[in-house]
Amino acid sequence: MVLTPLPDSRTELDGSAVIRVLSYNVRSMHDDTAALARVIRACAPDLVLVQEAPRFFRWRKAAARLAKSSGLVVLSGGATAAGPLLLCSLRAAVERTEDVLLPLTPGLHRRGFATAVVRIAGTRLGVLSCHLSLQRDERLAQADLLLERLASMGVEHAVAGGDLNDVPTGKAFRRLAGRLQDCRAVAPWGEELTFPPDHPRKRIDAVFATPGIEVLGCGVPAGLPGVNTADLRAATDHLPVLAALRLPAGDAHTTAPRPGSP
Repeated sequence: MVLTPLPDSRTELDGSAVIRVLSYNVRSMHDDTAALARVIRACAPDLVLVQEAPRFFRWRKAAARLAKSSGLVVLSGGATAAGPLLLCSLRAAVERTEDVLLPLTPGLHRRGFATAVVRIAGTRLGVLSCHLSLQRDERLAQADLLLERLASMGVEHAVAGGDLNDVPTGKAFRRLAGRLQDCRAVAPWGEELTFPPDHPRKRIDAVFATPGIEVLGCGVPAGLPGVNTADLRAATDHLPVLAALRLPAGDAHTTAPRPGSP
């Protein structure tokens, strides 16, 4: 299957920016890392929201290898965020980063958010990668914390994504989709289901965007040029979600004085 074209990253004449955002659970890079890098490179993302990044021995080196092999750089996260990691292209100018550890429920895995504020073509953008709990009540509480974190970042526009461990009819997924744009639902593109990779049955991975960001297309990039089924199955135990988004022009474009004005 060959997909309809997804817009390439670019800056428009009006100052708006088309970006590609990829969300991907990489299972601690325990699978075929060469296939993983090929998939990421073929998606040509500006931002990658990673889940289950390596967290233990030499985890920083593993994150750096993934970034280098994908043609990207490490932005934030990893073990210091309990697994979520952010990668970016050189198109993103970094303003600040913060790794957030969430409250620990005894007997369950520690969870966290990898967050950053970047500028792309003059527009400030909040970015957050998450991996929500397997436990329903904790997962819903974490969805609320995600929304609170985005609201506290001091930006008008933001993207968030990750492995939600929840389906679109679930409470946590619906909580997020009630406040944010579920990019796949807004502009379906590619395939829908993300888990497991061999015979996907569920959509538990997603990219969300705040109102004001235009969603141009979102889905699993199976069939995208350079992405083949063998690599998707070998790379990890989830399928990635790729979104093309248009960011409004930033202040530098919208408030610049006219030539000759005081």
